[in-house]
Amino acid sequence: MAGCGQATTSLDRRLRQTREHHFVGRAAELALLREALERAPEPLGVLYLHGPGGIGKSTLLRYFGDDAAAAGRRVVHVDGRAVSPSPARFELAAADALSDETAVLLVDSFEHCQGLEDWLRDRFLPRLPESVLVVLAGRGGPGPQWRADPAWRDLLKVIPMDNLSREHAVALLNRRGVPPDLHPSVLSFAGGHPLALRLAAEVAVTHDAAATAVWRPSLNVVETLLTQLIGETPSPLHRQALEICAHAQTTTEGLLRAALDRDPGPIFAWLRELPFIESDARGLRPHDVVRDALNDDLRWRDPQGYETMHRRLHAYLLEQALAATGPAVLPAVGAMMYLQRHAQEIRRYFTFADEGEAYEDPYQPADRPTVLDLASEAEGPESAALVGFWLDRQPEGCHVYRSSATDEVVGFMIWLDLDDPQPAELEADPVVDTAWRHCRASAPLRGGEHIGLARFMVHPPSCQRPSPVTDMIQMRMLAHYLHDKGLALHYLVLHDAEFWGPHLAYFDDHPVETVPQVGGRPYHLFFHDWRVTPLMHWLDHNQQQLLYGLQPRTARPGADLLVLSRPEFDAAVRSAMRAWRRPDALAANPLVRTRLVADRPDGDRPDGDPVDALRGVLGAALDGLRDDVRSHRVLVTTFVHGTPTQEAAADRLGLPFSTYRRHLTRALDRISDALWHRELHG
Repeated sequence: MAGCGQATTSLDRRLRQTREHHFVGRAAELALLREALERAPEPLGVLYLHGPGGIGKSTLLRYFGDDAAAAGRRVVHVDGRAVSPSPARFELAAADALSDETAVLLVDSFEHCQGLEDWLRDRFLPRLPESVLVVLAGRGGPGPQWRADPAWRDLLKVIPMDNLSREHAVALLNRRGVPPDLHPSVLSFAGGHPLALRLAAEVAVTHDAAATAVWRPSLNVVETLLTQLIGETPSPLHRQALEICAHAQTTTEGLLRAALDRDPGPIFAWLRELPFIESDARGLRPHDVVRDALNDDLRWRDPQGYETMHRRLHAYLLEQALAATGPAVLPAVGAMMYLQRHAQEIRRYFTFADEGEAYEDPYQPADRPTVLDLASEAEGPESAALVGFWLDRQPEGCHVYRSSATDEVVGFMIWLDLDDPQPAELEADPVVDTAWRHCRASAPLRGGEHIGLARFMVHPPSCQRPSPVTDMIQMRMLAHYLHDKGLALHYLVLHDAEFWGPHLAYFDDHPVETVPQVGGRPYHLFFHDWRVTPLMHWLDHNQQQLLYGLQPRTARPGADLLVLSRPEFDAAVRSAMRAWRRPDALAANPLVRTRLVADRPDGDRPDGDPVDALRGVLGAALDGLRDDVRSHRVLVTTFVHGTPTQEAAADRLGLPFSTYRRHLTRALDRISDALWHRELHG
């Protein structure tokens, strides 16, 4: 199809005026196009626009075509979707460009005739008049042959297209008449993606803002987006891989293998070539709009399939996070936490920022002046003095957060491990004193246990509100939950309990009634008892909330679990062994209400038999004694096989009674030690 700038109808003018009114942003891209146009009659060459579907390539081409026509150039449009991908058909569609040296050839949707790329570069374009400007627009960038040919290096200009800036996205919504109150929720869905913004705007302008100031995309909007952005996939398996890629923060072959349970190589290679998929050192990631549209569509269309996918990914990422060490810990934990992004309620408390505005670094003595200055700025000189106090005692608990641009420290956190704080420490810090008093009053520590205290979480620009730095602080806390052996309770110290309180309640953190002050400023403490709600139960309940909606806990899961002292625990083990053949006595044993049994896969199932669960725990501990033949035989003979008296057990074993008693005591001590270790550490 061809058009000339001299033949302009009133409808042409109206169309151009409408396009000008709704056209926002793209100043840099448009400047490059206009610069090339103004160079005529010099040799012009080829401009290659590329970007994901819906990013605005066609809109930019049409707008630029109006500019070219107004400048008196013959505009030749070729739509890759409408032309057969054969040299003859393409040449017929672009014939005017071969014969008119004023022509501007615009080829839209070039991905539909990508097979002609070599022919176009080597056979067709060299036949055009030198002053003809060619603009190709497609989802993928130019093939490597363009760069490999020295002759094309100066004649090819590649222009990648990305999202609109927030300023231009807001301008687009304003021009479409979207009420300002709805801008935050529309932008949360669409970001700066032009097609998503336009689709959302069409629906949002009819939204009843008086009823609710939160707009959510309709299923029609999501379906239209997916059709435009993705189109048809080669197979259901390819679609499943896309949905996995949308759900995870980044996708590697390892993650895809775990989620699909098959060799992911060919499908991973296919994902990697999609125009809306970016790749970096961590793996593949889709454009945010594609990510959200795919995720929302699957969640609505196949809730059971969505849950299966989510749980597989969570299990894989949890395994990676538990195995990570050193600098690999935070990225692994961050990948696991990213799954929470898909719960709308959680987004209020995380930014989930992928771009590295800051990074975590171990504290160094040279950081001390900056850390103290940040503490003074955020919390006052009294708190800064306490930061110095704890840096002298537990410097390893401090993590600093540096600006990626300048390497300057912009925030820090201090995590304290405490099992027996000194009187001077409790006297110096009223916040630590409050946490320790609460621990001793409600759930005293047992041997080998300690509390963790997120004492300082400082990032002055955010004032403890969500930011990339507070995201990393939350990741570091989760890393402590996953890796701290012997962590009995943790305490979080916050200023803004009103903001963070609902978020912490969802995740089983409960307020401490006493509110200490430092420098006249109140500090609110929240705690979680890991002995009452162990890690795996906590994680599983969190997944339930993320899948089925977040509701504040009215009753604490596992609140009926017992936290036994060591003497109480040893007595319960001996009682359980004596009751091995008496189900009624086993059911009443305190061990069935401990973490020891609750940690079993069937320990907290409503239909799980507590007697079977306790026997399973005791049986596993017995199996662990097989290397000690005497201890193992004594316990099995006395309790599992059963004898009427200990004397009868000694006779059956062929041992003097005093020797039997010595072996029995040693065996019970060993099995109790093994079970105690499991009770403490999981």
